[in-house]
Amino acid sequence: MTETTLTSLLTKQEITETLYLYCRAMDRIDETLTLSIWHPDGTCNYSSTPGVPDMLFRDYLTPSTKARSGFANHSHQITNILIKPDGDRAASEAYFTASLQTVPKDGWVTEHLWRGRYLDRWSKRDGRWAIDHRQVVFDSYTPHDFPADRLNGMPLDLARRDPDDPSYDHLASVP
Repeated sequence: MTETTLTSLLTKQEITETLYLYCRAMDRIDETLTLSIWHPDGTCNYSSTPGVPDMLFRDYLTPSTKARSGFANHSHQITNILIKPDGDRAASEAYFTASLQTVPKDGWVTEHLWRGRYLDRWSKRDGRWAIDHRQVVFDSYTPHDFPADRLNGMPLDLARRDPDDPSYDHLASVP
């Protein structure tokens, strides 16, 4: 294996793990972890409306956190990751699924199921890969209403949307 091939594989793995961290950070509502995924001057565009300007990710995060905190739960997954590295720069496309369930109201819950792609531009600065810009492309949206009593008895009590989630202790158990 050549050094170029090895460097490319390591770059792809670092970026892939950073994309996975994004899901964890968003679902645990961990703003510190979320901000670590972007460079401080990193921008984003989560709008599907043409002409909406990009914004600094750190400015997007506060209203996003407030909105996500209003849901009973949410879960993000990333799949089909394609990464094209070029030295200390890279571009990636990653498919996502995001499920957000409302707090029960009048005996009903709505699950908002989003599917789409993250188109990210990356750079490696000071030895760390992070996002310079993200464009979100929404491919589908499905709302689903169901009776809140369907959740009775579901094993959801262990999951937390903060650092009290058991995954923090679990991952910290290995030095």
